[in-house]
Amino acid sequence: MAHPFRLFNTLSRQVENVQPLTEGQLTFYSCGPTVYSFAHIGNFRSFLTADLLVRTATALGFDVRYATNITDVGHLTEDDMTDATGEDRMASALRSKEGQQFANVWDLARYYAEELESDWKHLNLCEPTVRPRATEHMREQILAVEKLLERGHAYETDQGVYFSVSSFPDYGRLSGNLDATTLEQSVRDVVSDPDKRDPRDFALWKKDDAHLMQWHSPWGWGFPGWHIECSVMAMRYLGEEIDIHAGGEDLIFPHHECERAQSEALSGRPFARHWVHTRFLQVEGEKMSKRTGNFHTVRDLVAPKEKGGRGIDPLALRMTLLAGHYRKPFNFTFNTVRAHAHHRERITEALRIANGSPGDAALTDTHPGPEAMGTFAPLYERALGAMSDDLNTPEALAVLFEGVKRILSASPSPPPGQMTEAAAWLDGMNNLLGVVRAEHETTAVTAAAPDEDGHIDELIAERQKARAEKDFARADAIRDELSTLNIDVMDSPEGVRWKRKSTL
Repeated sequence: MAHPFRLFNTLSRQVENVQPLTEGQLTFYSCGPTVYSFAHIGNFRSFLTADLLVRTATALGFDVRYATNITDVGHLTEDDMTDATGEDRMASALRSKEGQQFANVWDLARYYAEELESDWKHLNLCEPTVRPRATEHMREQILAVEKLLERGHAYETDQGVYFSVSSFPDYGRLSGNLDATTLEQSVRDVVSDPDKRDPRDFALWKKDDAHLMQWHSPWGWGFPGWHIECSVMAMRYLGEEIDIHAGGEDLIFPHHECERAQSEALSGRPFARHWVHTRFLQVEGEKMSKRTGNFHTVRDLVAPKEKGGRGIDPLALRMTLLAGHYRKPFNFTFNTVRAHAHHRERITEALRIANGSPGDAALTDTHPGPEAMGTFAPLYERALGAMSDDLNTPEALAVLFEGVKRILSASPSPPPGQMTEAAAWLDGMNNLLGVVRAEHETTAVTAAAPDEDGHIDELIAERQKARAEKDFARADAIRDELSTLNIDVMDSPEGVRWKRKSTL
């Protein structure tokens, strides 16, 4: 192989050569979304890392088997904790303004899963080998929990079944959370269960015969913990030991830490040889949030203006999201989007010229002339070398722009032989980066309506959290913010209620 495939491994904390279990083959699992709403651009930055990994591995000659899941059971809203007390995301979404159009939570999950696949195609993401859904693998999850119980890695209480962290001494190595006290502090908001043996233990099955989505198990009616689904589906489609596992940096702990522990307890083998994580995305220098008004879904950005969107070229959006290296925090700005929209115009023009159409004088370069265009094979090797070196997208895009400039400089009378080579090079660059031409048939989308009630509920929940933490200044500030939105907040022994003020 001309270029070794090198990726940063979160487990070892260093860039390493990817060394598959089976030579020439690569098994790859990447965590997908919980389908309670439209996926946002932060989600898709992580999905794009997985897509680029697949494209690069394929270009290097690997036979890739790629699985990415859909979580359609729903985990808790405060999912940065192992077993947080937040409400199930699916249940919360069903009560929202948008959720009222669905007869039940199953229809809601099905709708947003389909819309995810639509956004997926707009951004030119490769179709996975398999896209399993958590609800379609319930039997396997129940059997896995039974196996963990039999092997002494889990125990049952009146409220559920928990994985015993103390039974897996290597717990914490992936995230670096090795100190038991630190782990206890990081999961201090866990579900209150007096029969849990250790605050660090996480749920494998939750007993709840009132939950919107429930299944019968040996432990009664309920639903699985969030982490078990990925272990089961990864092993079902890729094997007990896989080559690469990926996701956003927010999944390192607790999700991937818990997933690794239970998977290795089930199989007795290393679960994933390589762990790849994408850093967070900011928007215009701030954390993306509905409250600050900088929360963007793919459809809001790519939908035509007449359908409520911003009318951004989906491939310009894709180019923007991969312009920063996946292991560095990325600041998404609309100035950057505009710059990449211009690059997209130049790429499209270069594609036209390479395929024999006359160039547009407004976009073509008048120098240095066709004699300086040179061959394209070294350019492709440079781009592939960059992507092989820990997915260096900024360098690979720079190579793309350099080649496009060469093609535009050859207009209006490009040498036919070189244009044939240029067209093949553009195809190769599209296979590698996915920004030259659309690869899927898509239909125009309509921008999502703002979830005003959901936004208010988020503020109410944040105020309640501030009050619980005795941060009364923050709680009062949120109440003032709600007041500016014409919302009256009413505290009572039964809980918090809100209503809109009359504007008459």
